[in-house]
Amino acid sequence: LPAFDDWKELVPGMSLDRYLPLTTPIRMAGPVVKGFGRGSKMLGIPTANLDVAPLKLQADALAPGIYFGWASVAKSDPRDVGGGVYRMVMSIGWNPFFDNSKKTIEPWLLHTFERDFYEQELRITVLGYVRPEANFTTIEDLITRIHRDAEVAKTCLALDTFAVHSEDPFLVRGLEPN
Repeated sequence: LPAFDDWKELVPGMSLDRYLPLTTPIRMAGPVVKGFGRGSKMLGIPTANLDVAPLKLQADALAPGIYFGWASVAKSDPRDVGGGVYRMVMSIGWNPFFDNSKKTIEPWLLHTFERDFYEQELRITVLGYVRPEANFTTIEDLITRIHRDAEVAKTCLALDTFAVHSEDPFLVRGLEPN
């Protein structure tokens, strides 16, 4: 990671909420896959997981941690969920609280969907880094921090620097079925 003086404060003088813009957006795409089943059930935070194997190059370009950016869910059928571009916050790494032995890519699209969208194509553009992975003493502390990460993501994505990326052709291509 760059030197700490490259970090940006969301609110001047408020060093708890910082972000680090990526110099180049990282793009990933793939079908949504089943994860460990903890996001929705245990945490109340439904994630749309991507398989790490076909995205190894992109996943390895990012240090384990929490990131923000934009996501889209392509529609191949009018009954499919999606058809829009959504804010997202994402964990990439090993989730120390759960002691994972397998690296995961777990975007949380900051939108309420009517149902799951497994196997639909998810595209994400990663724009900034929020924090490194961390372990937590309780599941409540983990949930609280994830929600704070989401607020940091929302605030960052409202900045012109990041908002313009919601129109990235990579994201908007294929949003409506043919």
